[in-house]
Amino acid sequence: MPIIKSAIERAKTNVKANERNSAQLSTMRTAVKRFEAAKTAGADNAEELYRAASAAVDKAASKGLIKRNKASRDKSRMAARLAK
Repeated sequence: MPIIKSAIERAKTNVKANERNSAQLSTMRTAVKRFEAAKTAGADNAEELYRAASAAVDKAASKGLIKRNKASRDKSRMAARLAK
């Protein structure tokens, strides 16, 4: 445990940020999985789920949760999957 006041505050901030980042990353992964499952099942709303997943990936990249190249790669794979 930290003893210095600023270190204590920083530890609290890190815990909050970790929880927030984990939640946002989980939301992104869930959106991608929903799209994949819908496409596999041949659901009618695959286009709508693709847009939601793409937006979630963009948001995660803009917040620094994933790198730009990973976001681009994920979106490209989803777009190719949607086109098939």
